[in-house]
Order: sequence, then structure tokens, then C-alpha cells
Amino acid sequence: MTPLALNLDTVELTDEQFYQLCQNNRELQFERTAKGELIIMPPVGGESGNREADLIIDLGIWNRQTQLGYTFSSSTVFKLPNGANRSPDAAWIQKQRWEALTPEQKRKFPPIAPDFVIELRLATDDLEMLSSKMREYMDAGVILGWLINPQQQEVGIYRQGQDVEVRNLPTELSGENLLPGFNLSLYSYL
Repeated sequence: MTPLALNLDTVELTDEQFYQLCQNNRELQFERTAKGELIIMPPVGGESGNREADLIIDLGIWNRQTQLGYTFSSSTVFKLPNGANRSPDAAWIQKQRWEALTPEQKRKFPPIAPDFVIELRLATDDLEMLSSKMREYMDAGVILGWLINPQQQEVGIYRQGQDVEVRNLPTELSGENLLPGFNLSLYSYL
């Protein structure tokens, strides 16, 4: 099942209205593009949910050991500087940036772009849509991002100010200078 995009050209949701829509429909997962399109994300199946959970666990364990920041699941909606509301499959924010937010900003949809994001392509996901989402993250200030594409046995590595590096699976990914010591073997995601 692919995401459903609703064109809301004539309806403009405020940030508070979008937040309330999400709160009133917790069984659904929403995103909103910078153009105001409302995207209803379908639930994931067991295999994809397991892969996503493994990514979050690996990132979370590394973060607990280093205590350099905060890890977020795909249920977290971030308000990006371009006005979009996006939910990466896994995200991480440096400690000092997260702690600079107010308690209210942390409680609702944080107005901050993560420093690091992971997107895991599902069998039904449109690759161009996900690639566009990754470019949007980079434009918003994300420093490092990985688009894992099991269907084509590859991963796209997005770095601020650089062309996308594509590697074939299996491969070992590094958190580079941003996430020192974080390595992810993509053998188990095949």
C-alpha cells in the first residue's frame, strides 16, 4: 500500500491544526509537505517493522553508550524550516541542539531538522518520492542521511553539500564524524 497524498490547495492547516489532526487520529500517521499536501502513511508489515526496529535499536544503543544526543522513532514528526512536517524511520539530534528547544517545542512537533536520518524503503514505496524526501532533509540542514533500498540491494548516503554516494548491499556504514563510532552492517537488512 502506497502513501496517500491529499492536495489541500484551498485548505491551509496551521501548525496547531495539523498537530490536533494528528492527535485526534493517532491510529494514522501523517506527514505534510512544504507545499501543504497531507500525506497519510500506510502501516508497515512485519518484515519492514522488524527492519525499522533494528535500525532504531542499533542507533539507540550507540547513543546510550556515547550520550551525545537523542534518538527518535518513525512516530516522531519534525517541523522542518521549509514548513514541511516529516517523520524519518530513525533520527538523531545532537544533545546541545535538542536541549536548546523549549519544553513546549519538545512536547509537540519539534521545530528542528535532525542531524541524522535513516529512511528504509518498503516494497511499495516510490523511490523517487523517498529520494526527494532525502533531498528535502538535506536542504533543511540534516548533516548525514541513509536511504536503505533492499529492493535494489543498495543504500544512498546523503551528506551535506555533496553528491549522493550509492553503495551496493551488503555494506558497512559509518556515522562518520557526526556519530563517532557508530557503524551499521547492512548484511541483516537484505
